[in-house]
Amino acid sequence: MLPIIITGAKGRMGQMLIACAARNSNLQVVGLIDQGDELRKGMEQAKVVIDFSSHNATPIFAEICAEQGKAMVIGTTGHSEAERNQIRHSSTKIPIVLSSNFSTGVNALFWLTRKAAQILGPDYDLEILELHHRLKRDAPSGTAKRLAEILAETRQLDLEEASRHGRSGVTGERTPTEIGIHSLRGGDVVGDHTVIFAGPGERVELTHKASNRETFANGALRAAEWVAGQKAGMYDMQDVLGLK
Repeated sequence: MLPIIITGAKGRMGQMLIACAARNSNLQVVGLIDQGDELRKGMEQAKVVIDFSSHNATPIFAEICAEQGKAMVIGTTGHSEAERNQIRHSSTKIPIVLSSNFSTGVNALFWLTRKAAQILGPDYDLEILELHHRLKRDAPSGTAKRLAEILAETRQLDLEEASRHGRSGVTGERTPTEIGIHSLRGGDVVGDHTVIFAGPGERVELTHKASNRETFANGALRAAEWVAGQKAGMYDMQDVLGLK
């Protein structure tokens, strides 16, 4: 059995990870960490730490894991560039899977988005729409950001210049290089993402809708089993699923 630690254990995702891990005969939870707990609790027994704490806590956990040679699966989002750099530094010592979304379906959406952008070409306008529950703190979602990155990479655009977060007032005509990103919040929606390719005379839409968090938790647990056997480096869910 693979011994794991779950951080952010009292949160929505932490609780779902605990429940799903209990049904996985390949895994054993040897530590649960949440705000106020000793960060190294149970660390000596674990091989992989699954982190769903908060973006500012993740670099600290990554540093501790690097010190102790523990692999990591990171599901927090909203990292600053400085935080990302700290995580990257830790990945020179340990294997880390960092993903904005661990759903198999969403990672299929990432792959399909890249292929559709390549096939349809520059004549299609690009828009991203995401909807989440009212309690979500960051916007746009990490998944929407990754979709925007994929579109920018495919079109060879500077994402910061191309991004348009909503529109208000007299904005003028839409430019061919814009990537629209729109965030909706309400109710208890787990997560909906749609990529729109609007072209002359037709529109292609790719949509993923999550109905519960179990799909994310099972994906993160799958990533934990995979990363335990990898060498040091930075990976994502596309690596875990063999989509690269």
